[in-house]
Amino acid sequence: MSRSTLRLTVAQALVRFLAAQYTERDGVRHRLIAGTWGIFGHGNVAGIGQALLEAGEDTMPFHQGRNEQAMVHAAVGYARQLDRLSAQAVTTSIGPGATNLVTGAALATVNRLPVLLLPGDYFATRAADPLLQQLEHPVEADLSVNDTLRPVSRYFDRITRPEALIPSALNAMRVLADPVETGAVTLALPQDVQAEAYDWPEEFFADRVWHVRRPAPDPAELAAAVEAVRGSRRPLIVAGGGIHHSEAEAALKAFVEATGIPVASTQAGKGSLRHDHPADVGGVGHTGTAVADDLARTADLVIGVGTRYTDFTTASATLFQEPGVRFVNLNVAAFDAHKLSARTLVADARAGLEALTQALAGHRVDPAYEAEYRAGKERWEQVVDAAYRADDEHAVPTQTQVLGALDAVVGDDDVVINAAGSLPGDLHKLWRARSPRQYHLEYGYSCMGYEIPAGIGVQQAAPGTPVWSLVGDGTYLMMPTEIVTAVQEGLPVNLVLIQNHGYASIGGLSETVGGERFGTAYRYRAPDGTFTGDPLPVDLAANAASLGMDVLRAKTVRELRDALATARASDRPTCVYVETDPTPGAPGAEAWWDVPVAEVASREAATRARETYDQNVVDRRRHL
Repeated sequence: MSRSTLRLTVAQALVRFLAAQYTERDGVRHRLIAGTWGIFGHGNVAGIGQALLEAGEDTMPFHQGRNEQAMVHAAVGYARQLDRLSAQAVTTSIGPGATNLVTGAALATVNRLPVLLLPGDYFATRAADPLLQQLEHPVEADLSVNDTLRPVSRYFDRITRPEALIPSALNAMRVLADPVETGAVTLALPQDVQAEAYDWPEEFFADRVWHVRRPAPDPAELAAAVEAVRGSRRPLIVAGGGIHHSEAEAALKAFVEATGIPVASTQAGKGSLRHDHPADVGGVGHTGTAVADDLARTADLVIGVGTRYTDFTTASATLFQEPGVRFVNLNVAAFDAHKLSARTLVADARAGLEALTQALAGHRVDPAYEAEYRAGKERWEQVVDAAYRADDEHAVPTQTQVLGALDAVVGDDDVVINAAGSLPGDLHKLWRARSPRQYHLEYGYSCMGYEIPAGIGVQQAAPGTPVWSLVGDGTYLMMPTEIVTAVQEGLPVNLVLIQNHGYASIGGLSETVGGERFGTAYRYRAPDGTFTGDPLPVDLAANAASLGMDVLRAKTVRELRDALATARASDRPTCVYVETDPTPGAPGAEAWWDVPVAEVASREAATRARETYDQNVVDRRRHL
């Protein structure tokens, strides 16, 4: 029996295959690979590059990037905005183009967000060996720089023969679409194989739909979880990013309104409840609110929903201090559900919350407990008001007043993006999230340089949505290059660029751990060789303008508010540049974070810091 085939190169076949892949959840279909980012070199220009050109924009939209790491960040921002139901691919040449993917791949995998990486590779035939940019290993001839992507990829393969693409491509799509397995997926493509022709079965290119499951909880696990909730006096929900990924916000709202259990959120989970919901007590952990952390310390049951329990959430295992505290973890991934010796509820977040709500019908926490956390919430709102308030509109704003000015300008559907520096802590404590997608913090990898390209990805995923990329000067200098991409694509990303002359966050941390802000300021060298001279005369606003952005400089609180409003109304990429008053405006940490301090030192600052460290570390516990 003969079978219909198409003769295409490996690259052409891959592009055609990717264009026919879809996800489906709750009856709604999405393109799995909605576009491809690329920078071309000798390792992919004649293969993937030619294939994308031949396929055309209707088949596979192409996006031109400036930095390979940034292209991955843009793809990750896109996937997160669309709840992991749609992703993008990234193609690079061999050598530095490929190794530049590693940081972005790590970010994607740490955050459980899908991205398909297609780096070029050496000649499979070894016809040219070594070739330009090839790494030669004396005892592993099949090793290339792409192998650096193995530990940060959820699936990795090197396609050394055309027919090997078929099972590998299918496995790649399976992993990308699976909420448990997803992350960075790498298909390394030798450049000669990319251009090699093969007779492909037509079935390979048929539309294929990958169903995204909503697994229901096991009845025995559900019964145990219900028993734990009914037996608790002071339960607390820790809402993680899994709530957003499974679109479980409405189910969470129904659950807390039925039971009265308060909700504290991780960085990824913030916005699971609207900020003004009576049960929303804000961020939890090292950068959490006073009310959330007080509740966490006294909780006898912690219900983790879609969270990985990072050290910031657990305050380095010092936060949950009630002697008899127990955990119930609702998570689609058993790996995360089992953390902290929890009773597990391995299920989709929405399905699990709906099942819990039904099984707990009629159960509600004590009214005194509700009154307690609502009063705590009201007290914290006064803290936020004070941090946002600017009594003198003609003064230089503090960083928290910048957030207050932005809060006054944004609408419910605006998206605020951040990843690194001192802003994540201020935002987690203070930002009033008004919708599920508004608060976009990448704090799994906390990667400097993420914000601007991620803003591009969010704009691509949600055209017409005002997007704000918040960066300090340190982060801006890491990766401003994708400003050019935003200008080229006509994407009106708003950049809020805060100038504070150095690494403010790490400078503050350095001071608390005995590092005395060493190496954290952007200043000239002083006569003693330290970086304590005058601030460097850099003009980052001029730099942003040189890359094609409209730039608005704001020197006062009033000018800042006006500039933010102008930026939001613009249809062009716009930068609001503000130099801030370094006076602390944010409340201090409400819980500890374990950053080990030198056990012996000759400098007094380090000795004092170690004394404080020894006092805090005794509160650390293992939940067994």
